[in-house]
Amino acid sequence: MTDPDVDLIHVEVAYAREDVQVILGLDVPQGTTLEQAIQQSGILDRFPEIDLDKNKVGVFGKISKRDAILRENDRVEIYRPLIADPKASRRKRAEKKTHTDDTVK
Repeated sequence: MTDPDVDLIHVEVAYAREDVQVILGLDVPQGTTLEQAIQQSGILDRFPEIDLDKNKVGVFGKISKRDAILRENDRVEIYRPLIADPKASRRKRAEKKTHTDDTVK
């Protein structure tokens, strides 16, 4: 049961896999942290592969600490670990582009 004297804010908790995207809306007391909102949303039960010690979290695409305080209408995002090294991916794309440019000339 909620205390009528506590001001609530609306936030969303989002998580995406290749096969499914979920955004859960919930009302939480002012002063709620990212981690508390994630716990209260139930998303950890729905996606047991989420490990908050490994998955980074953020608000609207900006990495944040789990103890960051949420504001009205924030969207908490749980990020999956990268599959490929970003540096290696950029290098591979650059090599491919250079090769393509050479064959066109």
